[in-house]
Amino acid sequence: MSDQPTHGARTDAQPGSTAAGSAAAAPAKARKSTDKSARTRAREFALQALYQHLVGRNEAADIDAFTRDLTGFHKADSAHYDALLHGCVEQAEALDAALAPHLDRPLVELSPIEHAVLWIGCYEFMHCIDVPWRVVINECIELAKSFGGTDGHKYVNGVLNPLARDLRGAEVSRDEARGRARPAA
Repeated sequence: MSDQPTHGARTDAQPGSTAAGSAAAAPAKARKSTDKSARTRAREFALQALYQHLVGRNEAADIDAFTRDLTGFHKADSAHYDALLHGCVEQAEALDAALAPHLDRPLVELSPIEHAVLWIGCYEFMHCIDVPWRVVINECIELAKSFGGTDGHKYVNGVLNPLARDLRGAEVSRDEARGRARPAA
């Protein structure tokens, strides 16, 4: 299944019209868990596993064994999950070094959720070239909205957009030249 930007995934009310054509607000269609791609699920499980690593300092192998037993894991792209969990843990120092110039605070002051989401985004920029940069940012924003603090997704967006230019400059420039707008929170 390919990664596509997820638009309209929020359940907040959005302006719309009813069948009768009135200007009343209609709630947006909620994204069902069955609508999620296998890669989106892999990112969610990887985020939970990386959270355990950052907070509990648990070993990746132990976290992996626990996570694979969670309900719904069988619907996730296990190869992508493996790459994210083990890649982020093994390359934590390199990921932190790439992120640091774009942060407005020391790494230790990031929430573990934001830190893990940023690791996922940075790792995908570096190693998952098949995933477009805009999809990486959008998926990370959605992770931060679902699992993070109130405005954590804005912070994630603010860090990953300039990081995309650093790590995928040619792709970003090509998209901008084609008139494709950058993702926004």
